[in-house]
Amino acid sequence: MKRVFVPTKDGTDWQRLLAKPNLHWKKGASAMTAAACWEDAADKLPPEVAALLSGSSEPGLLDLTLLAAVPEWQVALPGGDTTSNTDVLAICRNALGLCIVAVEAKVLEDFGPLLKEKREGASSNRDRRLAYLHELLGVPRFEDAIRYQLLHRTASALLTAQQFHASCAVMLVHAFGTPHQRRTDFTAFCAAMGSTEVSPGVWRAALSAGPALYLAWCDGDPNYLAVELPRAALASTSRNRTW
Repeated sequence: MKRVFVPTKDGTDWQRLLAKPNLHWKKGASAMTAAACWEDAADKLPPEVAALLSGSSEPGLLDLTLLAAVPEWQVALPGGDTTSNTDVLAICRNALGLCIVAVEAKVLEDFGPLLKEKREGASSNRDRRLAYLHELLGVPRFEDAIRYQLLHRTASALLTAQQFHASCAVMLVHAFGTPHQRRTDFTAFCAAMGSTEVSPGVWRAALSAGPALYLAWCDGDPNYLAVELPRAALASTSRNRTW
């Protein structure tokens, strides 16, 4: 897991960072759509993301300045060698300090398997990871119908905020024409986290210690679904990813 980064020249540079770059890099899918959107925003948060967070009136989310955005940010989790890869890790700040925004981009994709499925196929490593995620997120047991990906993406946001000594963490779903069922899965997770909706699309989780944790749903500009970025010339590589 490297921690050396170089600036992108354009959205095409994002392709080589994907777990399956040839499969996932296509027009209308989340990887290319997010790359086009965030590259256009350049040195700022995409306008809809900035507006959503500032509109919450939560002090830690107001008037955020983007310091850096890192595609495919990797976070190691106990219980196996695979990492959890955040689509975009936005390191931001305002007058109160740092805020980490971990972005999960979605178009048609779901949030991975249900916890019921993960538990049925459990191994010692998987049991260890699930136990760790429950402890970190402060929930004794998530219901079987909760989507697993939401747990480890939220854990990634929280752990990264802790590492940067940030005052708050946001796990934000950046949705581009995403089916309603995905929003239903997301709000079920917010409820399972004991979260309070502080404004439309932004929930504050009920954690007793550490950075303030927010869960957010932001509808992106659907025009980016029609953007087709060039394909990069790729060497044969593979990356571990937790789905």
